[in-house]
Amino acid sequence: MTTPATPPMPERAEISGSTRIYAVLGCPVAQVKAPALLNPVFARLGLDAVLVPVLAEPEYLGEIVRGLQRIGNLDGLLVTVPHKAQVRQYADTVSSAVTQSGSANALRREPDGRWSAENFDGIGFVRGLRATGFDLAGKRVSLIGAGGAGGALAAALLAAGAAHLDVCDRDGDRVGALVARLGPYWPGRAAGAATPRLDGADLVVNATPLGLRPDDPLPFDVAGLPPGAMVADIIMEPRETALLRAAEARGHRIHHGSHMLTQQLDLYRDFFRLDTVERSEQAELT
Repeated sequence: MTTPATPPMPERAEISGSTRIYAVLGCPVAQVKAPALLNPVFARLGLDAVLVPVLAEPEYLGEIVRGLQRIGNLDGLLVTVPHKAQVRQYADTVSSAVTQSGSANALRREPDGRWSAENFDGIGFVRGLRATGFDLAGKRVSLIGAGGAGGALAAALLAAGAAHLDVCDRDGDRVGALVARLGPYWPGRAAGAATPRLDGADLVVNATPLGLRPDDPLPFDVAGLPPGAMVADIIMEPRETALLRAAEARGHRIHHGSHMLTQQLDLYRDFFRLDTVERSEQAELT
């Protein structure tokens, strides 16, 4: 009897003195999938670059970001929970998506040393829905969580054609501020509440951190879901959150958080001008 051969481990990109650095900030950060997805992109493009996770405690966020921005070979930052709303203040310019959502998940160093902020969570989430065949046009959506990620999803869901959006958050000031930001762009199509509004929802989205830890409570009671509603979670790890398992057990279609990140890869590639770097390096070789 022969023992099956062990698949070879993928080679790590060699770190050199000219390596360009990208960092993903979070607290916690062990769950992030971006390094596993983006570092192979760097390798495929032949770039001397690496993305590393940085555990950033909220009370030290400013010191960490300002310190990283002073590293001469650091070209960009990705941002995850719970820093998306706060990190925008460390950018010199922000996009319309950042203004509408109130949060950022990517910062880029410009050639002049200034920093630009963008948010791809919303468009990544919408693209993920479309890739699985879910059409938002005319749909009623219930969004749980008005924080950094929730704000980005709210703006993108309305821009993609959702007929109405109910946003729930225990922080009344936060949900009120989000609905106020959305109002000028999509009048009358967004409303806020302290508790989830599930009646009539075609799509219910968890945009809170609830589900990252095994002992977390569910963000809402799945017994209140209307028949036919799809349930989405933006949590990457674990892939099958308790919410998704509970919803699927009741016969609901589910949507995993990994879709939101994988759909952002090309957006990150463009935002950080990785194709430009690749073309420049190729030109020097010809």
